[in-house]
Amino acid sequence: MSIPNDRKYTASHEWVKADGDCFLVGITDDAQDQLGDLVFVGDVQVGAHLAAGETAAVVESVKAASDIYAPIAGEIIAFNEALNDEPAIINQGAFDQWIFKIRPDHAADVDGLLDAQAYQAQA
Repeated sequence: MSIPNDRKYTASHEWVKADGDCFLVGITDDAQDQLGDLVFVGDVQVGAHLAAGETAAVVESVKAASDIYAPIAGEIIAFNEALNDEPAIINQGAFDQWIFKIRPDHAADVDGLLDAQAYQAQA
């Protein structure tokens, strides 16, 4: 699977993509593959201000549950409501479905995350 070059990545398998002055956050294809069929995506607290590395969401599959972390510090401003009814759409295209949107405290913090090549090398 090719890893998109239009976003940044974390070692914990989140991706971050610019969306205006905010960022969309989702999980990588590797993460959804390890989890298996997703049955729940949620626990996103819109309006919450999180530090980088704090839990921002939870995904549950038939195999396991996993926390999704804020890749950078900022305020959660949206949750992808489509995931309420169809969490498995992430399994169909992990790079096409964002989980939450974050307004960063410092947009430049994204520059410290992994690019596609560095993510692929550590994955």
